[in-house]
Amino acid sequence: MGNTPWLGDSCSLVDAFRAGERSPAEELQATYDAIDASDLNAFCYTPREQAMEAALKADVSLPFGGVPIGVKELDAVNGWPATEACVVFADEVSTHTSVMVDRISRIGGAVLAGQTTSSEFGGVNLTRTLLHGATLNPWNTAHTPGGSSGGTASAVSGGLVTIATGGDGGGSIRIPAGFTGLFGLKATFGRIPRAPRTTIGNMTVTIGCLSRSVRDTARWFDVCNGYDARDQFSLPRTHGWENELGTHTDSLRGLRVAVVPDWGGAVVSPVMWALLENAADDLIAATGMVRVNGIDTSLPSMGAAWSISGMIEIHAQLGDHWPECADVLTPEIRLGVQHTLGRYDAEARAKIEERRMELNERMAAIFGEVDLVMTASNPDIAFAAEGPLPDTFGGLVAGAGNNGRLTFPANLHGNPAVSIPAGTVDGFPVGLQVVGRHYSEQLLFDASLVMERTQPWPLVAPGVGAR
Repeated sequence: MGNTPWLGDSCSLVDAFRAGERSPAEELQATYDAIDASDLNAFCYTPREQAMEAALKADVSLPFGGVPIGVKELDAVNGWPATEACVVFADEVSTHTSVMVDRISRIGGAVLAGQTTSSEFGGVNLTRTLLHGATLNPWNTAHTPGGSSGGTASAVSGGLVTIATGGDGGGSIRIPAGFTGLFGLKATFGRIPRAPRTTIGNMTVTIGCLSRSVRDTARWFDVCNGYDARDQFSLPRTHGWENELGTHTDSLRGLRVAVVPDWGGAVVSPVMWALLENAADDLIAATGMVRVNGIDTSLPSMGAAWSISGMIEIHAQLGDHWPECADVLTPEIRLGVQHTLGRYDAEARAKIEERRMELNERMAAIFGEVDLVMTASNPDIAFAAEGPLPDTFGGLVAGAGNNGRLTFPANLHGNPAVSIPAGTVDGFPVGLQVVGRHYSEQLLFDASLVMERTQPWPLVAPGVGAR
């Protein structure tokens, strides 16, 4: 019935399956045909026989019954490559499946169509590796979809699949969502378990998805959230997020909102900020929220501590392969590991924890005065697909790590944050980031739903349906 993949959201695709307008096997074949014809380099592994077998047996009564999904390269699936997007581990194969992937396929009924590309070890907001090359942004293929969930963002925005997994340790859901016009939620830390066999690391990573609609992400979390004993930081199960969408809009009225152009000390493009500030004011007016000015939203610098603690984990993963493997790592990871070696000792550990404490105190103080912070998801539009990571734009010096300064405060403090498509600048999508208190996902969903209805966004990149 259809020879191209579904260009609506996942929920509408499930409705089409249930109405007999389309079959899971048809949709999967259309997905593979589109992947084969695509120049986006969004997928790096496609287990076609296994996936088609699952599609033919799919139970479309389940929440994502029969929906082909992408699985980020860093999310484990038993029998699939376990490369960490790194040449060093090109031949490794996973011996287990992550809790999230298991739940979305077993409980949700989704079909695992293939593996989407990631930045190496998830450590950079650019998806370009020596193992797979550069992944491209469907809005403009000379530019990056961001990272580390870049393949996921490219696949969903590029019309290959309706939804795919993502992870966010410093912005890796929100950054690519902002660059590709998608909806991305970084949930409260622990909302979906990171298990089995997952190290704790620097306690910033949450997992979830990138999607085309608010309801798709709400349904995803309804299926995947909930405690697992192998992750002692995972939260008790909650439910009803999709069913309750739009029922809490009265709870938004009167919420106090800080609208912040320099969140985390970032430097944001003035042209982009003008658009985002208007979008924020429109959302505040539409919901009856109250913009509060004059709040001190300054945060202590955590960039170096966040980077060092993350690179220590990557160095541990490389193990005995380092330093002989240095020449087959991406430049950013190689330099990051080299810069970190010798800098992590008892004194450095104490300093990192002191700064984390200071950030927690400041975030608590800010959210003691306001209910939400609205800012940018990215400091500017998407940069070049091959890099390098930008440090300037429009004559302004942005500084190293400028992109992450907007996103990683929520990772370090553990609160939920969303990137909502908010329009375009020079033909590129931009995202409005809304940060809330811990456990406030339903409020973020409802605010996002208002924006989705009052300022609708394209579900896929322009021209995708004609390709």
